Amino acid sequence: MISSRRVMLAAIATTLAGSIPGLAASDYELLRGLDLNRDGTVDLDEAIKAASAVCDMIDRDGDGLLTRHELSGRLSVRELRAADSDHDGTLSKAEYLALTTGRFKAADVDADGTLTAGELRAKGGRALLRLLK
Repeated sequence: MISSRRVMLAAIATTLAGSIPGLAASDYELLRGLDLNRDGTVDLDEAIKAASAVCDMIDRDGDGLLTRHELSGRLSVRELRAADSDHDGTLSKAEYLALTTGRFKAADVDADGTLTAGELRAKGGRALLRLLK
């Protein structure tokens, strides 16, 4: 049985999605929380803000470095090694944000500086979203 809360949340999502031209409810879910200016796309500043917040959130011990365990589900060991520019086995916030920037650029296939819901659904966008959620 669907709870009344779920029905209400779905209605809100549909209503909000309707306020952004051409954006379906499923697309709204992709952009929710990232599209701060509500223009229907995600720009690099919005992605960096989200990545910075995630970085702070997953740094459980507050040491400013993200370990393999703190990055679990976001990066594979191989991806961690590739992003670890100082080769210390962890990612600093600067390294995490640099990785976010690289993934943003890879996802921005039309090079317009913004990501649409379609670009976020593609392989590069999904790789970026793993860092931002």
